[in-house]
Amino acid sequence: MTETPKMRGMATVSYWAEDWQAAKKWYAELIGFEPYFLRDGYAEWRLGDDQDELGLIDSRYRAPGVASGPGGVVVYWHVDDVHGMYARLLDMGATAHEPPQDRGAGFVTATVVDPFGNLLGVMYNPHFVEIVAARG
Repeated sequence: MTETPKMRGMATVSYWAEDWQAAKKWYAELIGFEPYFLRDGYAEWRLGDDQDELGLIDSRYRAPGVASGPGGVVVYWHVDDVHGMYARLLDMGATAHEPPQDRGAGFVTATVVDPFGNLLGVMYNPHFVEIVAARG
């Protein structure tokens, strides 16, 4: 008998950029530090309470058939102040996609398109806050 494969959590979120050097600089400024892993055309940061990975990949490595520009999936990064982060992203050159929205029960979301064409979501998620607090 074999165990049914399970999804155990997000490993890496990947964003693409035609101007990889400019994108690497932009994300380092947004995140507040340089990537921990770096090689030609690829940079990776670990951030947040779970050390989630954000990978930035030069578009020349995009697999055939992978769409460029905003797609149908949004990864939301938890932030404590959605309105403040949304304003900061716009100040840094991102384009408004969906302004902060109160989704009820304490959930607030917003999305922008980064200067490199990627859809970037930010969210206040009370469940995230509860889980982090429960860990001590």
